[in-house]
Amino acid sequence: MTVIVAGILEFEPGTTEEMIQSARQHIEGAYTEKGCVHYAWTTDPLNPGRVYVFEEWDAQEDLAAHLDDHWYADMRDHLGKSGLKSAAVKKYRVDKSEPVYDETGKARADFFTP
Repeated sequence: MTVIVAGILEFEPGTTEEMIQSARQHIEGAYTEKGCVHYAWTTDPLNPGRVYVFEEWDAQEDLAAHLDDHWYADMRDHLGKSGLKSAAVKKYRVDKSEPVYDETGKARADFFTP
């Protein structure tokens, strides 16, 4: 079952671009791990100290392996050295996914595929 990790990290305003650039090796390293589909860290253009985390893993076991791997530990240590003020990150199990837009191009909130 797919697992999504999503959340918000807060830093001192003006430090997030450098933090992400200097974390590049850790981000790229996570992409080499089994089951890593997405591992994106992005700054919020309207909140200069905010970083959004979005990860997608093929399975819970893949996320578990990542959390035991040095890429995770290295990123955790990097965040601590970069002035992390707060973090609110959650994981979600995904039992169904489908496009937002149906075959007619209409955006739908309901799940419409069998």
